[in-house]
Amino acid sequence: MVPTQAPLVEVRPVANAQNEWVALLLGGSGGHAIDAATLQPLFGTPDLLAAVAPLDCILLLDDVGALAPSILDLLPTGRVLLAVGAAALAQEGAVRRLTVLQEAGYRILVDGEPAPVPAAALRSVARDCAAGVPPSLSVLSALFGPHLARNVDSRACLQACENAGFGWFQGDYPLDPPPAGREDGGSRKRLLTLLALLARDADSRELERQLKQDPALSYHLLKLVNSAAFSCGTEITSFGQAIARLGRRQLQRWLQLLLYARTGADGPPSLLLPLAALRGALLEALCKQDGGEREAQDQAFMAGVFSLLDRLLRMPMAVVVADLPLPRDVEAALLRGEGRLGQRLQLAAAGRPDPALLAAAGIDAAGWWQAQLHAHHWAIQVVRNV
Repeated sequence: MVPTQAPLVEVRPVANAQNEWVALLLGGSGGHAIDAATLQPLFGTPDLLAAVAPLDCILLLDDVGALAPSILDLLPTGRVLLAVGAAALAQEGAVRRLTVLQEAGYRILVDGEPAPVPAAALRSVARDCAAGVPPSLSVLSALFGPHLARNVDSRACLQACENAGFGWFQGDYPLDPPPAGREDGGSRKRLLTLLALLARDADSRELERQLKQDPALSYHLLKLVNSAAFSCGTEITSFGQAIARLGRRQLQRWLQLLLYARTGADGPPSLLLPLAALRGALLEALCKQDGGEREAQDQAFMAGVFSLLDRLLRMPMAVVVADLPLPRDVEAALLRGEGRLGQRLQLAAAGRPDPALLAAAGIDAAGWWQAQLHAHHWAIQVVRNV
């Protein structure tokens, strides 16, 4: 069910130090706080919390008064955290109100540098790290946590935030991944070769020969196709079965996603994987809303997933796609942002539901909201099964 007034909010994933999504940060356009008028449609139906389970939701707020009793009735204490702007603590009765909310079971993060407040009202903090990590963070070790670092946009900033005591992170730092090791680079090259073979409808025996060259890839692919997210009801134990029973369309999709699943042998999971799954599912859902045929939906999914290959492989997108026989619309979207697919890819990458940009891409607020819910639900399931 779509809310009467579909909310236009930014939905940003929050990860822990083990590169696992733990929550979604919900804010207004441009990363601003959510106003009271948005909270009702945002939580007025069960769609949001059901779609993103088991992740928590963190609300960016700059006014404690937005948390009216009718709104709190919609916010389960076990699923919703309140990141309240530090300036709001200066409002009369605000500290007492936050203390009451904490006693009721809500987790409160003070977002920004607060004036001295009672210890009972300050257990966890959030900081905007867009301009770097604030210097005065020695207090973090004495607080309960988890502490959230927002707008962490590089690996260097991530490392500084970890050293400062933050445990949760939001920002574009997944787009600045560490260089792939020699083993990972070879595996990704084999995956790209497989995708090229699938694109030109190569013989199944040729596909199976390529797959058998990489034992780790064999493990990941068989685990994925037998997972709850993708199971066809029959256990698959060989690539011959995967190709014959599941079909090339689904096999191609899983290989596209597995490009992002590989990390070092003892390294954490890649945060590019859920982002790629999210973009692919979002663009596919929007195409489906338009009445697009299956081939068009496949191309939308491919454009979303492949849009991060330049980050993953640390090379220009033109070089990446040169060896992949991509459909013309997908290539135009990836290289030049052209066409409706290119417009929607830019929206997916920005994550900002600007009404003018949505209108230009032929998307209404309700359609965007439903596509977001579907995409986040699907990406969460993918990550749990890879």
